[in-house]
Amino acid sequence: MKKLIALSAAVLAAAALQAQTKLRVGATPEPHAVFLELIKDDLKSEGIDLQIVDFTDYVTPNEALESGDIDANFFQHIPYLESFNKEKGFHLVNAGGIHIEPIAAYSKKVSKLSDLKKGAVVAIPNDPTNEGRALLLLQAAGLITLNKSAGITATVIDIAKNPKKLKFREIEAASLPRVLADVDLAVINGNYAIPAGLSAPKDGLYIEGKESPYVNVIAVKDENQNKKEIKALVKALRSDKIKKFIAEKYANGEVVAVF
Repeated sequence: MKKLIALSAAVLAAAALQAQTKLRVGATPEPHAVFLELIKDDLKSEGIDLQIVDFTDYVTPNEALESGDIDANFFQHIPYLESFNKEKGFHLVNAGGIHIEPIAAYSKKVSKLSDLKKGAVVAIPNDPTNEGRALLLLQAAGLITLNKSAGITATVIDIAKNPKKLKFREIEAASLPRVLADVDLAVINGNYAIPAGLSAPKDGLYIEGKESPYVNVIAVKDENQNKKEIKALVKALRSDKIKKFIAEKYANGEVVAVF
């Protein structure tokens, strides 16, 4: 009888596991994949088998989502998502905002921006929206002035005034922490700064304000935003568990919850 009960329990457990809905979510390592790991068991209790697919760049996660290789991704902010859709003709949408990672300017060679010499080399992201975001940060810091018509997709061509004659190097965002020691200043996105041991509030010479419109979101294909597993994913990421984790792990403000 005991063997029969044990066998029945094993069969039921296997059936429950088999009945779970697989949800493949692409993410960059930190903080996105870290957040997803924290909610795996929460989603499992709702019959969702969360499978995290790691990416280290800003292009392939959207291509994988558009092709159907993954069900959602978690790495990008709204301006980047909108720009990518326009450029590629994709139809990816925001299923819910989770947090902001303030972008910041870092340096291994100077301790304050006023110490930058004329002709200093500044590295910035080379993708359209993050390049614009970096240039807007440098304008807010008083280093450059952009043309009035330049917005979030500004490029170096839009620089109207550059009193320090700064020289700009446009580099893939993921590579910016690695070149920091080779340039005078680098503007680095939070999800690449954090794994490199950089804290925007502690190490940044100038930091983006909390009013930033660059909210990191769960992205899905247009027809999937109302699926129950996607809604469950967003709900889990907006939970008190994640809010508490952000408050404790990123107490200096490297990551800011928006819920």
